[in-house]
Amino acid sequence: MRKINEIFYSLQGEGFHTGTPAVFIRFSGCNLKCSFCDTQHEEGVGMSDEEILAEVGKYPATTVILTGGEPSLWIDWEFVDRLHRMGKFVCIETNGTRPLPDNIDWVTCSPKQGAELRISRMDEVKVVYEGQDIAVYEPLPARYFFLQPCSCNNIGETVDCVMRHPKWRLSLQTHKLIDIR
Repeated sequence: MRKINEIFYSLQGEGFHTGTPAVFIRFSGCNLKCSFCDTQHEEGVGMSDEEILAEVGKYPATTVILTGGEPSLWIDWEFVDRLHRMGKFVCIETNGTRPLPDNIDWVTCSPKQGAELRISRMDEVKVVYEGQDIAVYEPLPARYFFLQPCSCNNIGETVDCVMRHPKWRLSLQTHKLIDIR
């Protein structure tokens, strides 16, 4: 059994895949407690892999996004493989503090200050900007770097930071801006 907060179908609202239709599997719980977390993820129900896959199969999207909370608390190689056998492209949004199965197709790492990273592979880094020094994240082994305003509140400050650090791209939470889930 895996503890699931919700499974829903929407557009990816942030990062590299913005605008892509996707099935979101939101797992319950997290190993960190970030003050800016905007996701209510603590509640959840136990679901078998068969129940999760049946729900995912109701939607036409190829992309599946494992999110949370922290999805690495609940997933393993076999679960990802079962999604692949359904023809899914499997993405994860993780804080990077726990090892991941090596068969995930796309890794979005959202590192948190002071938390030790336990992953070495990441396709994109997404940092929620609160005025911190983003240069500490630039050596990370990712191809894409996104800086995101904190809950859309400090857009001007974030734009200014991106302009000073051109390795980074601005990521807005478009799902919030256009009022979709």
